[in-house]
Amino acid sequence: MSEPAFSLCVYCGSRPGNLDSYADAARAVGAWIGYQGGQLVYGGGSSGLMGLVAQATAAAGGRVVGVIPQSLVDREFANHACDELHIVQTMHERKALMAERSGAFLALPGGIGTFEELFEVWTWRQLGYHDKPIGLLNVDGYYDGLLAFLQSSVAHGFMGPWQMDLVDADTQPTPLLERLVRATSGAGTGPALRAVI
Repeated sequence: MSEPAFSLCVYCGSRPGNLDSYADAARAVGAWIGYQGGQLVYGGGSSGLMGLVAQATAAAGGRVVGVIPQSLVDREFANHACDELHIVQTMHERKALMAERSGAFLALPGGIGTFEELFEVWTWRQLGYHDKPIGLLNVDGYYDGLLAFLQSSVAHGFMGPWQMDLVDADTQPTPLLERLVRATSGAGTGPALRAVI
Protein backbone atom coordinates (compact mmCIF):
# COMPACT_ATOMS: atom_id res chain seq x y z
CA MET A 1 0.00 0.00 0.00
CA SER A 2 1.28 3.48 -0.88
CA GLU A 3 2.09 6.06 1.77
CA PRO A 4 -1.10 7.81 2.96
CA ALA A 5 -1.59 11.42 1.86
CA PHE A 6 -2.06 12.48 5.49
CA SER A 7 -2.73 11.00 8.91
CA LEU A 8 -5.66 12.29 10.97
CA CYS A 9 -6.37 11.35 14.57
CA VAL A 10 -10.10 11.21 15.33
CA TYR A 11 -11.44 11.23 18.88
CA CYS A 12 -15.07 10.17 19.29
CA GLY A 13 -17.49 8.15 21.36
CA SER A 14 -17.43 4.40 21.83
CA ARG A 15 -21.23 4.80 21.95
CA PRO A 16 -23.34 5.97 19.00
CA GLY A 17 -25.25 8.70 20.84
CA ASN A 18 -28.97 9.17 20.43
CA LEU A 19 -29.13 11.17 17.17
CA ASP A 20 -28.66 9.67 13.72
CA SER A 21 -26.68 12.78 12.77
CA TYR A 22 -23.80 11.69 15.02
CA ALA A 23 -23.44 8.41 13.12
CA ASP A 24 -23.86 10.22 9.82
CA ALA A 25 -21.04 12.62 10.73
CA ALA A 26 -18.73 9.76 11.75
CA ARG A 27 -19.37 7.99 8.46
CA ALA A 28 -18.86 11.21 6.50
CA VAL A 29 -15.52 11.88 8.20
CA GLY A 30 -14.31 8.33 7.60
CA ALA A 31 -15.44 8.34 3.97
CA TRP A 32 -13.68 11.66 3.37
CA ILE A 33 -10.43 10.37 4.89
CA GLY A 34 -10.54 7.27 2.74
CA TYR A 35 -11.57 9.07 -0.44
CA GLN A 36 -8.66 11.49 -0.01
CA GLY A 37 -6.18 8.62 0.38
CA GLY A 38 -5.60 9.40 4.05
CA GLN A 39 -4.99 7.45 7.20
CA LEU A 40 -7.25 7.35 10.24
CA VAL A 41 -5.63 7.04 13.66
CA TYR A 42 -8.16 6.31 16.38
CA GLY A 43 -8.83 4.46 19.61
CA GLY A 44 -9.09 0.99 18.06
CA GLY A 45 -12.67 0.13 19.04
CA SER A 46 -15.36 -1.41 16.86
CA SER A 47 -18.38 0.01 18.67
CA GLY A 48 -20.14 3.36 18.59
CA LEU A 49 -18.86 6.27 16.52
CA MET A 50 -15.35 4.82 16.76
CA GLY A 51 -16.40 1.74 14.84
CA LEU A 52 -18.37 3.72 12.28
CA VAL A 53 -15.55 6.12 11.40
CA ALA A 54 -13.11 3.20 11.04
CA GLN A 55 -15.50 1.17 8.87
CA ALA A 56 -16.21 4.16 6.62
CA THR A 57 -12.51 4.96 6.23
CA ALA A 58 -11.69 1.39 5.23
CA ALA A 59 -14.69 1.14 2.89
CA ALA A 60 -13.52 4.28 1.06
CA GLY A 61 -9.99 2.90 0.62
CA GLY A 62 -8.25 4.60 3.52
CA ARG A 63 -5.79 3.13 5.96
CA VAL A 64 -6.88 2.52 9.58
CA VAL A 65 -4.54 2.52 12.59
CA GLY A 66 -6.10 1.61 15.93
CA VAL A 67 -4.49 2.00 19.35
CA ILE A 68 -6.17 0.41 22.35
CA PRO A 69 -5.09 -0.60 25.87
CA GLN A 70 -5.22 -4.28 26.74
CA SER A 71 -7.72 -3.56 29.53
CA LEU A 72 -10.16 -2.13 26.97
CA VAL A 73 -9.76 -4.76 24.27
CA ASP A 74 -12.76 -6.73 25.51
CA ARG A 75 -14.84 -3.82 26.81
CA GLU A 76 -14.51 -1.74 23.64
CA PHE A 77 -14.52 -4.71 21.27
CA ALA A 78 -11.20 -4.07 19.56
CA ASN A 79 -11.38 -3.70 15.80
CA HIS A 80 -9.15 -6.47 14.50
CA ALA A 81 -9.88 -5.38 10.92
CA CYS A 82 -7.52 -2.38 11.31
CA ASP A 83 -4.54 -2.21 8.97
CA GLU A 84 -2.54 -1.77 12.18
CA LEU A 85 -3.90 -2.54 15.64
CA HIS A 86 -1.57 -1.59 18.47
CA ILE A 87 -2.45 -3.05 21.85
CA VAL A 88 -0.72 -1.06 24.59
CA GLN A 89 -0.69 -1.27 28.36
CA THR A 90 -1.84 2.17 29.48
CA MET A 91 -3.97 5.11 28.37
CA HIS A 92 -0.84 7.26 28.45
CA GLU A 93 0.81 4.98 25.88
CA ARG A 94 -2.36 5.00 23.81
CA LYS A 95 -2.60 8.77 23.61
CA ALA A 96 1.12 9.27 23.02
CA LEU A 97 1.18 6.79 20.13
CA MET A 98 -1.97 8.24 18.58
CA ALA A 99 -0.46 11.73 18.73
CA GLU A 100 2.86 10.53 17.33
CA ARG A 101 1.21 8.85 14.34
CA SER A 102 -0.99 11.85 13.46
CA GLY A 103 -0.56 15.12 11.62
CA ALA A 104 -3.80 16.66 12.90
CA PHE A 105 -6.55 15.98 15.44
CA LEU A 106 -10.34 16.04 15.16
CA ALA A 107 -12.92 15.58 17.90
CA LEU A 108 -16.40 14.32 17.05
CA PRO A 109 -19.18 13.93 19.62
CA GLY A 110 -18.23 11.69 22.53
CA GLY A 111 -18.06 11.42 26.28
CA ILE A 112 -15.46 12.16 28.93
CA GLY A 113 -12.76 10.16 27.16
CA THR A 114 -13.20 12.27 24.04
CA PHE A 115 -13.19 15.48 26.09
CA GLU A 116 -10.02 14.45 27.90
CA GLU A 117 -8.20 13.59 24.68
CA LEU A 118 -9.25 16.88 23.05
CA PHE A 119 -8.18 18.96 26.03
CA GLU A 120 -4.86 17.15 26.33
CA VAL A 121 -3.77 17.77 22.73
CA TRP A 122 -5.06 21.34 23.04
CA THR A 123 -2.98 21.83 26.20
CA TRP A 124 0.07 20.32 24.49
CA ARG A 125 -0.44 22.72 21.58
CA GLN A 126 -0.63 25.83 23.77
CA LEU A 127 2.52 24.75 25.61
CA GLY A 128 4.39 24.23 22.34
CA TYR A 129 4.79 20.45 22.57
CA HIS A 130 3.36 20.20 19.05
CA ASP A 131 2.06 22.51 16.34
CA LYS A 132 -0.47 20.16 14.76
CA PRO A 133 -3.91 21.55 13.91
CA ILE A 134 -6.91 20.65 16.07
CA GLY A 135 -10.53 20.57 14.93
CA LEU A 136 -13.88 20.22 16.68
CA LEU A 137 -16.88 19.00 14.69
CA ASN A 138 -19.94 20.47 16.38
CA VAL A 139 -22.66 18.13 15.12
CA ASP A 140 -26.22 19.38 15.71
CA GLY A 141 -25.03 21.75 18.42
CA TYR A 142 -23.50 18.99 20.54
CA TYR A 143 -20.60 21.22 21.58
CA ASP A 144 -22.55 24.50 21.84
CA GLY A 145 -22.54 24.38 25.64
CA LEU A 146 -18.84 23.57 25.82
CA LEU A 147 -17.91 26.35 23.43
CA ALA A 148 -20.04 28.82 25.40
CA PHE A 149 -18.35 27.75 28.63
CA LEU A 150 -14.90 28.17 27.07
CA GLN A 151 -15.82 31.69 25.91
CA SER A 152 -16.92 32.36 29.49
CA SER A 153 -13.48 31.24 30.63
CA VAL A 154 -11.97 33.81 28.27
CA ALA A 155 -14.34 36.49 29.57
CA HIS A 156 -13.35 35.67 33.16
CA GLY A 157 -9.66 35.97 32.36
CA PHE A 158 -8.61 32.32 32.69
CA MET A 159 -7.94 31.88 28.98
CA GLY A 160 -6.86 34.18 26.19
CA PRO A 161 -8.56 34.47 22.79
CA TRP A 162 -5.38 33.05 21.21
CA GLN A 163 -5.98 29.79 23.08
CA MET A 164 -9.47 29.54 21.59
CA ASP A 165 -7.95 30.17 18.16
CA LEU A 166 -5.89 26.97 18.50
CA VAL A 167 -9.08 24.90 17.95
CA ASP A 168 -10.94 25.17 14.66
CA ALA A 169 -14.65 24.48 15.28
CA ASP A 170 -17.17 23.93 12.52
CA THR A 171 -20.60 22.35 12.05
CA GLN A 172 -19.75 20.88 8.61
CA PRO A 173 -17.20 18.09 8.19
CA THR A 174 -15.82 18.73 4.70
CA PRO A 175 -14.58 22.33 5.06
CA LEU A 176 -13.18 21.55 8.51
CA LEU A 177 -11.35 18.46 7.27
CA GLU A 178 -9.95 20.38 4.31
CA ARG A 179 -8.59 23.11 6.58
CA LEU A 180 -7.05 20.63 9.01
CA VAL A 181 -5.31 18.62 6.31
CA ARG A 182 -4.06 21.69 4.47
CA ALA A 183 -2.63 23.01 7.74
CA THR A 184 -0.63 19.82 8.39
CA SER A 185 2.15 20.97 6.08
CA GLY A 186 3.03 23.89 8.34
CA ALA A 187 3.02 26.16 5.31
CA GLY A 188 -0.74 25.88 5.00
CA THR A 189 -0.71 24.19 1.60
CA GLY A 190 -0.91 20.54 2.59
CA PRO A 191 -1.56 17.69 0.17
CA ALA A 192 -3.72 18.07 -2.93
CA LEU A 193 -7.33 17.25 -2.07
CA ARG A 194 -9.91 15.71 -4.33
CA ALA A 195 -13.23 17.44 -4.85
CA VAL A 196 -16.07 15.63 -3.10
CA ILE A 197 -18.95 15.13 -5.50
